[in-house]
Amino acid sequence: MSMPSVVAEHLGKSFGETKAVRDVSFEVQPGEVFGLLGPNGAGKTTTIRMMLDIFKPDSGRVEILGSSPDKVSKDRIGYLPEDRGLYKDIALEQVLLFLATLKGLSDAEAKNRLEPWLERVDLYEHRHKKVQELSKGMQQKAQVVATLLHEPDLIIVDEPFAGLDPVNTRLIKDIIQEQVAAGRSVIMSTHQMYQVQALCDRIVLIDRGRTVLYGRVDEIRRDFAANAVVVEGEGDFSGLPQVLEAREEDGAWRLSLEGGADPQEVLRALAARPGVKLERFERAEPSLDDIFITVVAGVKRPVARDGGAAPRDDA
Repeated sequence: MSMPSVVAEHLGKSFGETKAVRDVSFEVQPGEVFGLLGPNGAGKTTTIRMMLDIFKPDSGRVEILGSSPDKVSKDRIGYLPEDRGLYKDIALEQVLLFLATLKGLSDAEAKNRLEPWLERVDLYEHRHKKVQELSKGMQQKAQVVATLLHEPDLIIVDEPFAGLDPVNTRLIKDIIQEQVAAGRSVIMSTHQMYQVQALCDRIVLIDRGRTVLYGRVDEIRRDFAANAVVVEGEGDFSGLPQVLEAREEDGAWRLSLEGGADPQEVLRALAARPGVKLERFERAEPSLDDIFITVVAGVKRPVARDGGAAPRDDA
């Protein structure tokens, strides 16, 4: 296996009394989309900022592209932050060219690269408009171009599909997959679990500042195979024992189960409930939504795969 693009080992970071990151470990390989996941306040943004050398870790270490974050050239990194940062009152083309020169490109090289990118994301006709005159989706696509124009080796994208319609979501997914096919590493942080499931090879799930789940998406889903059932019928499917969440999907109900739950007991509870008529009850391959809910609820803490950190305690 080639040298990892990112190595994080037992990272910790506090701000006063607040422990934002307690113990986070993972590796990211070249040529993969890696999901950095967790609920709000879990420590994802602080972890990203330690990778970018904005914050220094209090404990543990992080290595980026074979070097410590303070030594690696920032020109080799592309970062799409959740809080967007384009200058609003300047023409789009000018903003993107300026940002490209900050990343080491000459004016001529930036211009050569920018035109095909603007054509690709359907912004060429809008290049002379001020950023504030563009729709939210157009601004999002422009921010993606700014992240990739200098052809970085490591790409970190935070909520890359925010504000995009289905057509442009597909476009950005294609662009991400092209970056990976070129041997680059993409770290994606998002709450859209179906996008993670579609795009990511491996994930790390951080909760309360600790790595609680780490490994290949397909293996993790197999590990949680008993943790979701699909139910069709009439009646009340809420408030069942051993069920963390019941949600309606495509005319059926999907029940996310506690770790170690027995689906047969859930079936018996349903059958005994007055007014319930069951037409279908089957185990479902769990989605990452199901797994996220199960793990963050604190019920199941499986051993992390691929060298992840140990499950957390709540001390």
